[in-house]
Amino acid sequence: MKILREKSEHIFETILKASQADETEIHFSQTAYSLTRFANNEIHQNMGDEDVEISIRSCFGKKTARVTTNKTDPESLKKMTQLSNHLASLNHEDPHLLPMPKPQKYEGVHHAYEKTDHMKAETRAHAVKVPIQIAQSKNLQSAGIFSNSFTRFAIGNSKGLRAYSEETYAVFSTTMMSNSSGSGWAKFGHSDASKIPVETLALEASEKAVLSKNPIELPAGTYTVILEPSAVLDLLEFMLMDFGGLSVLEQRSAFTEKRGQKIFGSNITLHDNVYHPLQSGAPFDGEGIPKQKITLVEKGILKNLVYSQSSAHRANAKPTGHGFAIPNDGGEAPLNIVMEGGNTSLKQMIENTNQGLLITRFWYIREVDPMQKILTGMTRDGTFLIEDGKMRDAVKNFRFNESLFHLFNNVEELGEPVRASGEEGIDRVVPALKAKDFHFTSSTKY
Repeated sequence: MKILREKSEHIFETILKASQADETEIHFSQTAYSLTRFANNEIHQNMGDEDVEISIRSCFGKKTARVTTNKTDPESLKKMTQLSNHLASLNHEDPHLLPMPKPQKYEGVHHAYEKTDHMKAETRAHAVKVPIQIAQSKNLQSAGIFSNSFTRFAIGNSKGLRAYSEETYAVFSTTMMSNSSGSGWAKFGHSDASKIPVETLALEASEKAVLSKNPIELPAGTYTVILEPSAVLDLLEFMLMDFGGLSVLEQRSAFTEKRGQKIFGSNITLHDNVYHPLQSGAPFDGEGIPKQKITLVEKGILKNLVYSQSSAHRANAKPTGHGFAIPNDGGEAPLNIVMEGGNTSLKQMIENTNQGLLITRFWYIREVDPMQKILTGMTRDGTFLIEDGKMRDAVKNFRFNESLFHLFNNVEELGEPVRASGEEGIDRVVPALKAKDFHFTSSTKY
């Protein structure tokens, strides 16, 4: 954190001295990213990238504007500050714009690991060798990535606010494919690269690829489904903006006028908690406001929303530390979802099911009706028929049309919450779940 403070403070001082605005805010980020990519059972790409971004926001009364640059020399910073000042002075007034916050106190988080930051290409290559060898032993083709990154982020403003965050992140993902339309997938990301069980994930993907060979076709209709955590995560992603105070104020949220009402089943409880041991992220939002632990849904009842400074002021509420960088028209969202679960294992869910489907993950998800939270998408990389408590056949993938309100009112069993990775959103803490009457509208050819 010392390096971040020194680098950012030098930039902050240069910009603040050059600014003629009533108020000035600076965002500083520095990212180093490295990636090993493999396909057809061999590594075909190693790359690395480093980037710096400085974002300057100027305010004159209720007029504001932001400019962004990747140049850090003093002369460029002064020119960009002048541009930010000029654009802000020309802009229309925002009646809801509030003064920048004064210095805040932040609860500490530990999301940076030296070994993750310093991981070399040789280390990633050695890890990638594992899924390749497993695929070859089972006559499968493997593809995927192993990457690691380090991000330093700081916010400073002319009122003396300073906020700092450092975070490492590593992620391993693999898809295994057979010559008989079978495929399996597994993915996991963590701030600590040593927590990524590469062999376990590769075996899981390979086993599903083998079991997925020669899938049968089932008719469209409603089925009991067992959703693995990745599938749950990607569906939840489409609900997050609805918890924003601004979206409710503007009546574009599915939760408009539903606060205090029972929206889900009694076994559904959702929190937003960046301080959870399985979570990651900065302890402050895009305005520098500390993130609060929030219970969003408690036993099915919509309890709380999240607020930026502006939306909190308009709703006569307190900011919760979930705003994005200003200006933005999206509002705010809880980005550190923790969904409570139960004590039913995936194996037990299968054993407790007379007939249903096991879903590994969804993909190509799109929103059909934002107010009813109806989503459409497809299953992928491991869809299986369950009969009499046992996995029977691989099933050709389905297209679904399902309301999240309907889904989360039909959950029968919940697993233990785990850190999960998906394709639609960032990692979150969610359980596997079993739900009845999930709507599938058609099957595919594979």
